[in-house]
Amino acid sequence: MARNSFDIGKRIERSINVKKRIIETIADKIILTGEVIARQLQAGKKVLLCGNGGSAADSQHIAAELVIRFRSQINRKALPAIALTVDPSIMTAGGNDFGFEYVFARQVEAYGQSGDVLIGISTSGKSPNVLRAIETANNLNMITIGLLGGDGGPIAEICKHSVIIPESETALIQESHIMVGHIWCEIIEEILFPELFKS
Repeated sequence: MARNSFDIGKRIERSINVKKRIIETIADKIILTGEVIARQLQAGKKVLLCGNGGSAADSQHIAAELVIRFRSQINRKALPAIALTVDPSIMTAGGNDFGFEYVFARQVEAYGQSGDVLIGISTSGKSPNVLRAIETANNLNMITIGLLGGDGGPIAEICKHSVIIPESETALIQESHIMVGHIWCEIIEEILFPELFKS
């Protein structure tokens, strides 16, 4: 059997380098947006999330961490978060009746209220259905946060807050997106449930 020549060390180093650039360039934005989400949850608001493909999976992953819990040793109450990617009937009806670019916007219109948070996840910052969702959320006076990559694209231009991973390769952006989601969950738990973190 031929030896695999894939350089796993080089691949991991590329991922590490992206994380280092995040520390150097956008760490403050990650903390700020985590605090924004926590503040809105503290005020009784909810979080909606959307994205396509791997970003759809990230939406569901982050929503699950908020509704259930992030750390198994921290037994706290559930937090209201909804991934707009999980209902095939809504997704297919929206795509069929209005066009795929409106499948998230219709749900934001249905579920979103002033002060709620919408997190739009897009590695390119160009996803039309995420863009439409952000526009709808802005019209409802929601807090809009783009979790993006590259130069942030048109989505960054209309979000109230953006966390833009300084990288162009999709896989590396996605790896960093879920890391940011996990950091947000840590920040949220520590702000909302400080009594659970007393030493």
